[in-house]
Amino acid sequence: MSVNKDTKNNSDTPTSNFIRQMIAEDLASQRHAGRVQTRFPPEPNGYLHIGHAKSICLNFGVAAENGGQCNLRFDDTNPAAESLEFVDAIKENIKWLGFEWSGEVRYSSSYFEALYGFGVQLIDKGLAYVCELSADEAREYRGTLTEPGRNSPQRERSVAENRDLFARMRAGEFVDGTCSLRAKIDMSSPNINMRDPVLYRIRHVHHHQTGDAWCIYPTYDYTHCISDAIEGITHSLCTLEFEDHRPLYDWILNSLDIDTIKSVSDLADSATPYVLPQQTEFAKLKINYTVVGKRKLKQLVNEGLVSGWDDPRLSTLAGLRRRGYTATALRNFCESVGVARSESQVDIGMLEHALREDLDANAPRAMCVLRPLKVTLTNLPEPLTLSLQNHPKNDEMGRRDVPLTADIVIDKDDFREQAEPGFKRLVNGGEVRLRGAYVIRCDDVVRDTSGEIVELLCSADLNTLGKNPEGRKVKGVIHWVSASAGVSATVRLYDRLFTVENPESKDVEDFTTLLNPDSLTVLEGCLVEPAAAQADSAPSFQFEREGYFTRDSVDSRDDALVFNQTIGLRASF
Repeated sequence: MSVNKDTKNNSDTPTSNFIRQMIAEDLASQRHAGRVQTRFPPEPNGYLHIGHAKSICLNFGVAAENGGQCNLRFDDTNPAAESLEFVDAIKENIKWLGFEWSGEVRYSSSYFEALYGFGVQLIDKGLAYVCELSADEAREYRGTLTEPGRNSPQRERSVAENRDLFARMRAGEFVDGTCSLRAKIDMSSPNINMRDPVLYRIRHVHHHQTGDAWCIYPTYDYTHCISDAIEGITHSLCTLEFEDHRPLYDWILNSLDIDTIKSVSDLADSATPYVLPQQTEFAKLKINYTVVGKRKLKQLVNEGLVSGWDDPRLSTLAGLRRRGYTATALRNFCESVGVARSESQVDIGMLEHALREDLDANAPRAMCVLRPLKVTLTNLPEPLTLSLQNHPKNDEMGRRDVPLTADIVIDKDDFREQAEPGFKRLVNGGEVRLRGAYVIRCDDVVRDTSGEIVELLCSADLNTLGKNPEGRKVKGVIHWVSASAGVSATVRLYDRLFTVENPESKDVEDFTTLLNPDSLTVLEGCLVEPAAAQADSAPSFQFEREGYFTRDSVDSRDDALVFNQTIGLRASF
């Protein structure tokens, strides 16, 4: 496992947490012969979201900190919901975050033959049986949190009969739902996950990796622990939702022959002592005003409530990336949130703070007028090319040429006919400084036939280019763009996707009713200075006085620029 050069957090020393302490203790005791092997095991049934970023940073991070390795393994046991699109998107977003997995990409489906063999081994030990209960019947037999379950009518089948039926399941003799392979544990267990859970189910579905070779597929709980063991994982780090599944994780591994597991594992030919992996749970990352539940994200996409998995309003990594979030900001945010054992909700302001910090330091400056109002400089003798800094605090980012012509535009909100208390921009008869250019005075206002202001006639004080002569005091500074040299652009402004802090609350019947109708505002006919419109320009800018914006990676072209608002200059909540 390797980490790209730019993955280092702002802090030289990662924040200590219970997982880092546990790994340090294991290394000190040589529990895994000094090895640290983690894995990130996403299901390829959707795009990664901000919650996955925390898991990615943790799994890849603790491995890198301890000279270990981290595998990327797709848990591809439900082909009906999976696709290569999701596989490719997941790989791309992990790399974008700045991480490289150890060796080749792995798939649980690569272990299907071994998994089937271990199923037979459980049957031979009297620890698994073929059950013919339907899904509804199985739920009824399972019991409740307060009532024990009941044994399946087929629970005491002979080993020979179970072996035969399991082989026929694999051969495709039965239709979907006819039967399943279940573990034989304890139908009265207080932990429902231990009440004879399903290990295999019949699904005649084409698989994106194995094609039509299989018509039975193992469940996640059965597959995950064995895959960890096959790969020699030392620390299986999961979110808290799997805490109640840990007894099953351990039961399955401890019920199998450890020598058989090692014989098909990555450590088969190694002298390294083989120790079964341990599962440890940590709290999920939850952020207010967002949804991270994959079902909810899918619903938003499938119902056309957003433009796709990479809609910049979504919490998906693809959406955040398209909006202009940086990998550095996400990594720093995940580190600042920390790793805890108890669930909590993080204020989205923490994420936005991490983003502003990164963009403030690294995004070049430019000017863009979102709501143009024409201004004619009546006394400008000839066009000028100004040289402005790309960043006020970093000379190494260089300078840019900014054309100043007699025809410019300013933002409509920067003009008032009459002065208002606290208004420090341009008023009729008043003065203001153009950023990096002259002080101008509004001499006259031009209206159209309906009375709307369409143009301002202004004169420039030609002695004030980039300076304030003695005795000359002008309070306001506004941004501008040359009307003739500027480049037209579409700008998308974003607000929260939801109107409430916790749209995933259990009290919410239909979270889609909480969508913010004003989450997207599209402005056409904006003007951006030429330096920000060039094909080789930076992808993200601070548009002065407006916020941070990023060229849209999907819809923007050289002849039709589209900028997405990444974040405002300051918190609005």
